[in-house]
Amino acid sequence: MVDAARARRLAEQIKVLTATALERVVKDPDLGFVTITDVRVTPDLASAKIYYTVFGDKSQAEQTKAILERYRGKIRSEIGHQLGIRLTPTIEFLTDEVPESAAHLNELLAQAKARDEETARAAKEAKFAAGENPYREPKQIAEDE
Repeated sequence: MVDAARARRLAEQIKVLTATALERVVKDPDLGFVTITDVRVTPDLASAKIYYTVFGDKSQAEQTKAILERYRGKIRSEIGHQLGIRLTPTIEFLTDEVPESAAHLNELLAQAKARDEETARAAKEAKFAAGENPYREPKQIAEDE
């Protein structure tokens, strides 16, 4: 029987254990500043996808990816020892694209805001081609005091 709550709890444990395993197991000085952002465990608890981000440029990210793949077995072993469940899930390291996507969306929103302000400025200074307003304006109701 599939227990989604158990899978979520296991994912949280794996997230913490992976971070500590990176400190304990991986002794490579070329490993970048890695942040484990999320872990997703399949409902049958057979595999886990570990999402991470790396602080640095593209070359640093590629180097960190290679180091994580090299130490994947040792990290899985360390996680298995700490978890205390019968079968240790297979792990897969994936780069988290959310921060880059969020930055790109912020950029696009800033561009849209700038265009909106430019359009509003142009609308304030705009005049009708015929000289006067060709549209009917809604009636203004005078308030009696």
